[in-house]
Amino acid sequence: MGKLKLFLPLILLLQSFVAFSQIHDPVKWQFNARKKSACVYELVFHAKVDKTWHLYSQNIPEGGPVATSFNFNEGEYKLIGKVKEPAAHAFYDSTFSMKLSYHEGEVYFTQEVQLINDKKITITGEVEYMCCDDHQCLPPDVKKFSFEVSGSKDCAGMKMIKASTVGLPGKPEKAIKQGKDSTKVCCESQAQGSSTIVNTAGLNIKKYRFSEKPCASKFINEQKEESYWLLFLLAFGIGIFALITPCMFPMIPMTVTFFMNDAESKRKGRLKALFFGFSIIFIFCLIGTVFSQVFGSEAANLLATHWIPNLIFFIIFIIFAASFFGLFELTLPSSWVTKSDSKADKGGFIGVFFMALTTVLVSFSCTGPFVGTILVESSKGEFIHPLIGMLGFSTAVALPFTLFAFFPSWMRSLPKSGGWLNSVKVVFGFIELALALKFLSVADLTEHWGILDRDIYIGLWIVIFTLMGCYLLGWIKFSHDSEVKHIGVPRLGFIIATFGFVIYLLPGLIGAPLKFLSGFLPPMSTHDFNILQKEERSVDWNIKPKYSDILHAPLGINAFFEYEEGMAVAEQLGKPVLLDFTGLGCTNCRKVEDNVWTDPEVLKMLKEEYVVISLYVDERTIELASYERYTSKVDGKDIHTLAQKNADIEKCWFNSNSQPFYVLMNNEEQLLNNPIDYNTAKSPEEFLKFLKEGKVKYDLNRK
Repeated sequence: MGKLKLFLPLILLLQSFVAFSQIHDPVKWQFNARKKSACVYELVFHAKVDKTWHLYSQNIPEGGPVATSFNFNEGEYKLIGKVKEPAAHAFYDSTFSMKLSYHEGEVYFTQEVQLINDKKITITGEVEYMCCDDHQCLPPDVKKFSFEVSGSKDCAGMKMIKASTVGLPGKPEKAIKQGKDSTKVCCESQAQGSSTIVNTAGLNIKKYRFSEKPCASKFINEQKEESYWLLFLLAFGIGIFALITPCMFPMIPMTVTFFMNDAESKRKGRLKALFFGFSIIFIFCLIGTVFSQVFGSEAANLLATHWIPNLIFFIIFIIFAASFFGLFELTLPSSWVTKSDSKADKGGFIGVFFMALTTVLVSFSCTGPFVGTILVESSKGEFIHPLIGMLGFSTAVALPFTLFAFFPSWMRSLPKSGGWLNSVKVVFGFIELALALKFLSVADLTEHWGILDRDIYIGLWIVIFTLMGCYLLGWIKFSHDSEVKHIGVPRLGFIIATFGFVIYLLPGLIGAPLKFLSGFLPPMSTHDFNILQKEERSVDWNIKPKYSDILHAPLGINAFFEYEEGMAVAEQLGKPVLLDFTGLGCTNCRKVEDNVWTDPEVLKMLKEEYVVISLYVDERTIELASYERYTSKVDGKDIHTLAQKNADIEKCWFNSNSQPFYVLMNNEEQLLNNPIDYNTAKSPEEFLKFLKEGKVKYDLNRK
């Protein structure tokens, strides 16, 4: 082996002559000097490497190819530290039987120098380098460089500035050592065969200690024109479904007939019908307002992510489903209904209001599950969401009473009450049962119980919706059901949709992404039986991130889970940072990861161009060490868990407490562009634009 290394340059030279009939020059060099202060210059060595070629880094083990090295001629200047280079890719080279690191594309090497007098001088030297492509290597080459710089009278007699922390100029570091040397090239990546050298001993954690930072907004919080139409329309649709339950549907003709037979006049009756509709809207909106005021946005976030309320919601939804199946009937205290009904007998508009209240109370056994679902789901947003949800739901409920009072002939087109109403109720029971699993899944994820992994979850949904299809076919019957003598066209449509959905779910058992259900299903990392999804790992940072034994990033991204560690690694690698404020129980976070981050261009940038720091705001099982605990500068609360700390970072610097929330920062903790939330991030095009803008600004600031 030793003799082979002696003849290696000759072998490479002969190989290059055989492979090429022309002279190749795949690396173009440019040299520029930038003045940093009166006496300090930064020398920039800009290498443009042709496509398919790569340039070896300064950190190459002995016995390998020629490392890039910079040799400076003596002169009236002093070198400050070593030549700095950006993070290098690493791979296992079978030719040399070792791990090597390299650069591709455009590479900037920099060296700081200090002038020691007021003369105009020329700094000269040469850079030696070697490059290869996928098939062969070129022999080592040398380029001479020169920089013209000018000092000042203040430079005379200046002391040497403290050296930087990157390699000696002109002497490549030995990157692979054993024992106590902290600078190592990590193992080969699982898919791409690439890794990047990280000096774990040199991480400047203290620089980024959040508890020691001032709590000041890092950006001007622009007024967001947030659209609530989607929530309104969703709640409106749920309200339409609530109308065709056995508790609500028969009340429409009864109530409308009462208004049309008003003893005073038809005009008065229509006016009362209009007031009746607004009263229903008011009552439901009042429920939403009280809910939002009682819980507020922070408490609502706790309700959405903490295991205890999610377990309670799971039980409540199971009870709702059992009620829809006919096991028992949910009713409010009879005294409430009796008192409201007695007030309705007084007549006038006050009587109409209490009639609306009676309608709401009496229909609770059917509308309660719908109202509960809307309040629970909308509580995950800001305090206005429950109000918007109730406005949409109540508008759908109130609309028929008012419209049929104005246009009574329309009632002839309504189908007659019958057994089909109970069928609708039972179908909603199956849906409630499926939704209940979502809350159990959140509790399972946040507490790491491991009882409801993705494949088990999908399997249970397949069983639930298969049973629902069998019920629609008439193969399963409940106590209040009528006999299914024939299957009508609408029922057939629901049967086809149900079994079609089951077929869609089946590939999910073996790892299909099921993007249509992103957010409802547990993350892919919990899937035990996964033969379809083979996640390609991103660049290996040669460091096991803190808390990575508990938290996992999606899609093979090597993310960090502590702010300080991630920022320190990004500084050492010379990469920008994506702060990903997320949550284990965050539905919209999963939607972005499954539908946006899977975009090839987006995923490539996340893996190669950024250091991703995923800050989970609902990971309450991880306690901070005693020296990491502190008192929040936002609300004075004691911060003792990782979740509390991550939420405090988002509130303190970005005046936000919703997830997902994405922030791009440089190595000085400065924003690269405006942060974005789910409304923007849900578009792959917008998210890619967001990442590219940040990368361009980061590169410009470094040049």
